Amino acid sequence: MFIETETTPNPSTLKFLPGEQVMAAGTREFTSPEQAEASPLAQALFDLGDVTGVFFGRDFVSVTIAPGAQWSDVKPQVLSLLLDHFVAQAPLFVGGSADGIAVPGEDEDFGDDPADADIVAQIKDLIETRVRPAVANDGGDIIYRGFRDGVVTLQMQGACSGCPSSTATLKNGIESLLKHYVPEVSEVRAA
Repeated sequence: MFIETETTPNPSTLKFLPGEQVMAAGTREFTSPEQAEASPLAQALFDLGDVTGVFFGRDFVSVTIAPGAQWSDVKPQVLSLLLDHFVAQAPLFVGGSADGIAVPGEDEDFGDDPADADIVAQIKDLIETRVRPAVANDGGDIIYRGFRDGVVTLQMQGACSGCPSSTATLKNGIESLLKHYVPEVSEVRAA
């Protein structure tokens, strides 16, 4: 088995591609060792000590290291853990499934006005078809959290969370796109 590695716009994050499916549906982010207890792989990565974030995408794993840590020191260990996991075909989550595992902040409601249902549908469609694929290329994800009074609230995950260019992506890229196609959008904010 060969695991490809790609850089991301976030210098603290690398994207690892095992050449097979990681998540059957959706994505999952771990930002603390406590959250990582839901996944033996995420927990093993956090146990390395320099890892501060793990993100599972459809066909990739993004790993973020602490400020001051060097990828030249951490990358061989990460590759070894990923290789062992995928070769053994070990379960990704405790109990073999991500179902029923609570993720802090996942249910946070930033509010949609029911009168804006058509606008919200347009926003969600643009995010799903135009934004999420591009963000996944960079080792992350973006989650819709709400629309109220012209403001769209989105949550950046994986390599995009904490990335130096995430504000520019949010304001110059996503906000411009949404404003262009959905005139009711006045601003995009990070959750």
